[in-house]
Amino acid sequence: MLAFTIRRLLVSIPILVLSTFLVFLLVAWGADPLGDFKAKNPPPSAAEVAAREKALGLNHGLLVQYWNWVKNLVVHGSFGPSVQGSAFDINAELSRRVWVTFRLVICAIVIALILAVIVGVITAMKQYSITDYVATLIGFFFLSLPVFWFAILLKIWATDINNSLGTDIKTLGPPGGQWGGFGSWFGFLLLPTITLALSSYATWARFQRASMLDVLNSDYMRLARAKGLSPSRVMVRHGLRTALIPMTTQVTLDVAAIMGGTVITERIFQWQGLGTMFINAIQTQDTNTVLAWLLISATLVIVFNLIADLLYAVLDPRIRLA
Repeated sequence: MLAFTIRRLLVSIPILVLSTFLVFLLVAWGADPLGDFKAKNPPPSAAEVAAREKALGLNHGLLVQYWNWVKNLVVHGSFGPSVQGSAFDINAELSRRVWVTFRLVICAIVIALILAVIVGVITAMKQYSITDYVATLIGFFFLSLPVFWFAILLKIWATDINNSLGTDIKTLGPPGGQWGGFGSWFGFLLLPTITLALSSYATWARFQRASMLDVLNSDYMRLARAKGLSPSRVMVRHGLRTALIPMTTQVTLDVAAIMGGTVITERIFQWQGLGTMFINAIQTQDTNTVLAWLLISATLVIVFNLIADLLYAVLDPRIRLA
């Protein structure tokens, strides 16, 4: 298992390098990072522009710029300077924002996964019943809702409820990044987590239902029931454990989509997380900040895929990773 983990981590290195290089080229070719600086009135002198380019490392060719970024990251652990000025420290901003986004992603995945497994198992056992039809209708409803529109609806509904009932449902992120106690945590996480969780739950519940139906009709399940095992033991010990294997793959593949959803969700609820940081970096053509966001997001996806591979051996003893 240890050798397998090490091999997967080593394979992930060229994937990260290639993805960061491609994004670096896209951002570098997209626009001039010093466009806003050069557009000042009165315009800066040629010497000021040259000094700014040197400070940001833009006075070299693209390959040299990328190599300097990689070397700076590996040797010094720094993502380099930002076009937003010396007051914007990319490393410090990442350290502060990564946990904001991370807790949102983890909460959304856990809630969506629990709901999807429960609903998927129940609808599979009650196939073509009223329960199955209602759950299917609800699932397709959430599946058809765009994330940005659903987030805006939740924000409007929460505001109306606050005004009519005098409640305090948090519709904006924590001011100044101050989360407070558990009650504040719950309030700030409620609406963004519901947005991401329900959009993911709709897909996962249908996937779990289909996987569970395949398991229920398998020979070994009929054999287990013929042996006289209790229905709950047959379902949990033999059925659910096998049905979770395809679900594990689906969840890890959707982590990237959830990270993309945080970009929109954080913007709508005005969270100071990685999503907001990424949008600001795109608007200012801040290449180093974009690369930092991509590296963190890609690493998170790779880690989840590694966890999925390790869970295969736990869920199905027939699978050997060595």
